[in-house]
Amino acid sequence: MPANLAEQADEALRSSYNLDFLGIGEPLKERELERRLIAKLKDFILELGYGFCFIGNQHRLTLGNNEYFLDLLFYHRFLKALVVIELKSGKFKPEYAGKMDFYLNLLNDKEKAPEDNPSIGIILCAEKDSLEVEYSLRTKLTPIGVAEYRLYCMLPDELKEKLPTEHELSQALQREIKE
Repeated sequence: MPANLAEQADEALRSSYNLDFLGIGEPLKERELERRLIAKLKDFILELGYGFCFIGNQHRLTLGNNEYFLDLLFYHRFLKALVVIELKSGKFKPEYAGKMDFYLNLLNDKEKAPEDNPSIGIILCAEKDSLEVEYSLRTKLTPIGVAEYRLYCMLPDELKEKLPTEHELSQALQREIKE
């Protein structure tokens, strides 16, 4: 990407997203995560940041006789670029970068408007190893980012010790109801 566009993309795209609004406390399958994000699309777009416009989920691309489906497809008004988000329920794997690179090349050839900038890919994973990500993306010519998501905020240990347990809260609630 040109330096000025890369800087804008870096500012517009984050390395971590808070998916607390989904109310999920445990890992999900990728389809279920996608389904819940679509159900809460407004909240998800607000978490992504200003300028994102939703195009669709399971967006179909074809190459020859083969079909490929992008988990989530957006258009960013200010970057003037299509933005693909691939959801991964586990840890980042290097092969995800190759798949995203393929999707972006296909999207650029098949759907990008002539006045649009190159499409951008975000691989949204439950966790990532930054060094592994760096090596996976080093030679990629398409703009790809890898971001982590959090399903719920973890309380620091020092705060956990100060809060009542679920059992203690339940007992206090029962006492209040009786009174």
